[in-house]
Amino acid sequence: MALPPSQDAPSPMDEFSKGLWRENPVFVQVLGMCPALAVSNTAANALAMGLATLFVLTLSNAVISSLRHFIPKQVRIATYILVIATFVTVVDYAIQAVSLDLHKALGAFISLIVVNCLILGRAEAFASKQPIGVAVLDGLGMGTGFTLALFSIGAVREILGNGTLFGIALFHESFQPWIVMILPSGGFFTLAGWLIVFSWLQEWRERRRRENAVQSPVVEVTR
Repeated sequence: MALPPSQDAPSPMDEFSKGLWRENPVFVQVLGMCPALAVSNTAANALAMGLATLFVLTLSNAVISSLRHFIPKQVRIATYILVIATFVTVVDYAIQAVSLDLHKALGAFISLIVVNCLILGRAEAFASKQPIGVAVLDGLGMGTGFTLALFSIGAVREILGNGTLFGIALFHESFQPWIVMILPSGGFFTLAGWLIVFSWLQEWRERRRRENAVQSPVVEVTR
């Protein structure tokens, strides 16, 4: 006899949205720092790397989840890397076909997606233990959260460092670019700023939740 689904089981929307906010890979878990700092000097580069990671993460989660009962535990990490490397190769050739300049700008960081701790971590901790539908939602959510985080960093760095967004000028000719923002140190400054903002927003949200929880019993008694 089939057991009824648990009421505590997260909904599909929860599985997707957790990567956007509650468990954001960059701003909460602080994973994937190498591409987040190295290729986020422009919004276009950041967005391209984020979408590439989203593609690899989602499809690798799907494949690993579908094969989870057939992969021997002794070689699971090697198998995960093989699956991930296959999709990274697809992404590598796709970017070359779309834009050689973009491929040159991203450089070796495309290949380094294979060892991105975010992708390997989701494969080991989640996809290998969950049904394919849940694993795909997790990959989509985490990948989208990673993409949004990289774009947030890249957009700020390009706007302040070049005065442009996607190559489009935003300010008057008298604007003096902050050259430091497109240098490696600018990545650390921008990431630190976003971490502060994200941490403050989470604390504010948690404080509002506690205040609402305290007020709810009072409302019930009044009624």
